[in-house]
Parts: sequence; C-alpha cells; structure tokens
Amino acid sequence: MVAPLRVGIAGLGTVGAEVVRLIERQGRVLTARCGRAIRVTAVTARSKAKKRDLDLGGVNWAKSPLELAADPDVDCFVELMGGAGDPALSAIETALKSGKSVVTANKALIAKHGVRLAKAAEQHGGALNYEAAVGAAIPIVKTLREGLAGTAIDRVYGILNGTCNYILTRMEQEGLSFAECLKDAQRLGYAEADPSFDVDGHDTAQKLAILASLAFGTKVAQGAVYVEGISSIAPEDLRAAADLGYRVKLLGVAVRTAKGIEQRVHPTMVPKSSSIAQVMGVTNAVTIDGEGIPPLTLVGPGAGGAATASAVVADIADVARGIRAAPFGRPVERLQETAKAPMERHEGGYYIRLMARDHAGTVATIATRLADERISIESIVQRHPDGNSVASSKGKSAPVPVILITYATHEDAVYRALQAVQRDKVISGRPQVIRIEKN
Repeated sequence: MVAPLRVGIAGLGTVGAEVVRLIERQGRVLTARCGRAIRVTAVTARSKAKKRDLDLGGVNWAKSPLELAADPDVDCFVELMGGAGDPALSAIETALKSGKSVVTANKALIAKHGVRLAKAAEQHGGALNYEAAVGAAIPIVKTLREGLAGTAIDRVYGILNGTCNYILTRMEQEGLSFAECLKDAQRLGYAEADPSFDVDGHDTAQKLAILASLAFGTKVAQGAVYVEGISSIAPEDLRAAADLGYRVKLLGVAVRTAKGIEQRVHPTMVPKSSSIAQVMGVTNAVTIDGEGIPPLTLVGPGAGGAATASAVVADIADVARGIRAAPFGRPVERLQETAKAPMERHEGGYYIRLMARDHAGTVATIATRLADERISIESIVQRHPDGNSVASSKGKSAPVPVILITYATHEDAVYRALQAVQRDKVISGRPQVIRIEKN
C-alpha cells in the first residue's frame, strides 16, 4: 500500500480554503486516479482564529510558512499566500531544498523568480507546479509544457485578465465609457480599489512572460514584455471596430519572429470571426498557433476560488502520481536569454482614428503622408455625425473622425506618418492607434 501524499498548505484565503474542501470532497476519486491518497496534514495562515468553515481536526498548525516548508512530515508544500517576495519566496526555496515538491498559484513569484526556483527544483529532485498561476482552471501550462511537447510553437496569445475583458465587453455592448465600466467593475468586485495593475496591463504581462517561456524555451523575463493598458480605449473605437468586422480585446501576445521572440500586451483588434473574439465578460482564453496543427483555443474562468483551486489540486495530483516535468518544459541550462523587442520593429496592420479638420484636401493630405512611408491603406472612412458637418461656435466646421485600416506595415513608419500629419495641422488632438492581430 502506497503511503498517502502529505500536503502542507500555506495560506487559507479563498483559494486555500477551497483546496482543503476539494481534497476532502474528492478524496476517493483522487485516490483512484493517483494510486495513493492525498491528505492535508498541516497548514499555516496569518490568523488561526479566523472563521473559515473548514474541518481542520487532526491537521497540524505551523507557526510560520518557513516552519511548514521545513516540516519533515510534509511531502508537498502548497504556497497560496501570494507576493513576489518573502515569505513566499523563502518558504518555497526552503521546501525545494529539503526535497519537497511545491505547488503554487503565485504568478508574480513565478514571473520574477521562476528560473531560480526551477533550478532549485532540478537540483533537489522535487516538482515545481504552477498551473493555477496562469488562467486558473484553463490547463494552459500543461498543454504547452507536456501536451504540445512535440510541436514547434509559432505564436501564443490570449485574454489573460478578466477585469479588462469585462470592461471592454460592457463598453462595447452598452456604449459606456471606460471610467463608467471601471467603476461598475469595482462595485461588483471584478476590479480592485486600485485597478492599475489590471487595467494598465501588468497582470497580463506577468502571465504572458510565463507562457512565452513555456512556448519558446526562453527564460521568464517580465521586463522583456512591452505593456500598454486599456484606459485610452473609447466607445467610438469599439463602434468603429464593430462596423469594420473587428472586436477590441486586451491581448498578451508572444510570437516567434525573424528578429527573436516578440512579447507584447496591448489593446488589439481581432476579427469577429476568430475564436478569441467570442470570449466575453470575465472569461479568459488562450490561442496557440503551432506547426502542423490548426489554431488551438482554450477557454475558461481565469480567476475565482473554485477555478483556481481546481488547478492547484490537479498539480497536487501530479505530485502524487510521481510526475516530475521540468518546470518550463526543458532543463534550466537550456532556457535561452530573451530581450525586449523594440515595438518600432513590430509589423502588422493598424487601426488609426484621427480627428480631422473638415476642409477640402484633408483626407488627401493624410493619405499622402501615409504613402510617403509606404503604408498601404486597406480602408478609409470619414464620419460626419448625422451625415452633416457640425458647426463650431466660431462658425467653422468641427473636426470629424477619419478612420483608417492599414495593411501590414512597421510601427515606426506609422508613427512617422502621424507625426507628419500633425505637423500639417490637418488634425486636432492625439491620434488613436490600435494594433490588429490577424487569425
């Protein structure tokens, strides 16, 4: 009879408490699937007295995460405290150096110290599993690391932040402003009181850095990701996108190019016909383009106690089965360094919205400046409200939106052309530019 896997959990918040419940509720199924029982034998949290609606009878209570990580009666240390530094970092390193396996949902820690922790896992023989760190219940880590081990990946991209997808969905469907949707997301608990980490794209960047490492064999490097948030998106951009057959999403994109691996997070126009465009609300999705296979899209809840706990327990089950996959799909010594790809080199199509002065020749001037940079225009639309020019208080026509879609071009060429247009004084305000991601 194989001895049970003894699990120690650091952190009994929403996710940690649900992990305890799930292991108890699914005990027989887990035993049947893993060939051995899984038992929570020790826990630790900031407050022992807090009411959690958990049966912890017979479970040891460690005084600190470090004590739990070093406990010889724990085989698998589960870190659910969060944070890119201590105590999570020290506790995980302690557990790995003592030969234990580690399961974590800590994306910030993996994005910042993943290579360091993977090296410790290799040296001491334990597993380092972190499926819940990206996409919660979506099994994207195992898909890239194990399921597609024999496939060369060309591109991985997706909706990795439910808060941003919820806001963009509401803006599109109800014509609301970014500020209005953000306020409502905060009221519903989808956005934090300080939402900048989500809406400025940094949460997505951490997750993308992890996915890029798994897909392309690079060292995890959040600093190599170009990041741009969604606060500049206006309802008129979403209406124009819909008219042109697109939808706007905040995407994290990692793609293999002739110049290296490009990693970027920004608002993106995607064709309405694409799988990723159908993902609405707080749902997450990841699409993988690989050699010899059609695009593969995984969709599911990217956050929440139950969804995250499901991924954590799946990782614990792998430890119980004796599975020891390299944390990033290959030995640490074979992971390649990666540098931040300058966005000036990015090549693709662009949506451009300009507030053009309503004078004869304005559109021709704009087209000429784009042609000077060898930018081909796929479509151009000049919108007059109600079909007529609007007079300003001084009797002059107010600016009207001019919307352009370009064929594939380089980003630096787009911005050179727009700078020239601004010098020509045929537009007012700042141009809106959104990158287009094709299927």
